[in-house]
Amino acid sequence: MKKNSLTLYSVVALVVLFFFAACDSNNTTRFNLRLTDAPADVEAIYIDVVSVEIHASDDENNGSWQTLDIVNAGIYNLLDFNNGMDTLLATAELPAGEISQMRLILGSNNSMVKDGVTYDLGTPSAQTSGLKFNIHAHLEEGVTYNLWIDFDAARSIVEKGNGTYSLKPVIRTFNEATSGAIKGTVAPQNSVSNVMAIIDTDTLGTITDENGYFLIRGVAAGSYRVEFVPNSGFLTKSVTGVNVVLGEVTDMGVIDIQAN
Repeated sequence: MKKNSLTLYSVVALVVLFFFAACDSNNTTRFNLRLTDAPADVEAIYIDVVSVEIHASDDENNGSWQTLDIVNAGIYNLLDFNNGMDTLLATAELPAGEISQMRLILGSNNSMVKDGVTYDLGTPSAQTSGLKFNIHAHLEEGVTYNLWIDFDAARSIVEKGNGTYSLKPVIRTFNEATSGAIKGTVAPQNSVSNVMAIIDTDTLGTITDENGYFLIRGVAAGSYRVEFVPNSGFLTKSVTGVNVVLGEVTDMGVIDIQAN
């Protein structure tokens, strides 16, 4: 049976890929789903991750289920992700707003290794409708969010007798906003094309849309100088002391740009 074995270096690479990106999409947020584990007294617990779905309404008859992009579908050893380790399981660009439920759908290749012996783990409900749990998170425009699926491995294995076991996952979820964002609107609309947020030697930038709106996302906490690079016929403008807080969007409002 093929196993996916993610090293610390691949985990770090995935973190870098998704956490240090800035984007100018309107009314969306970057949502990252991560897998972690509480340890168990066995050698390995393998789960076969097929897909992940997210729902934006408490009522399943309203809204819709959206399938997330799995970064690396396949078989994971839960015990690789304890003691603070985790891995990026899925990522998506979601509309800002409320999300309420998630389904984790597993395949049939789930197993446990105990005392050198491999046991199959049955998970019939997870293979059909999926493991469903409530998350009730608010996704704010421009803010990158992490949600962790935390398996309690020891409590998730049930001995059925006659040397057989089943997987009845005991899961908790927790989330954390990993960055902030800066947004605003320049006036007149055609005065500025580029907006840059600068702190020390780091610069993040974006471009304005046809309405003069801008959004710089993935911004670390701190105090920034925001530079507005003018189009022909307008003057450069710089705004200092723009404070960014993790999990929040700093709204600069309307920025007036003077003509030459």
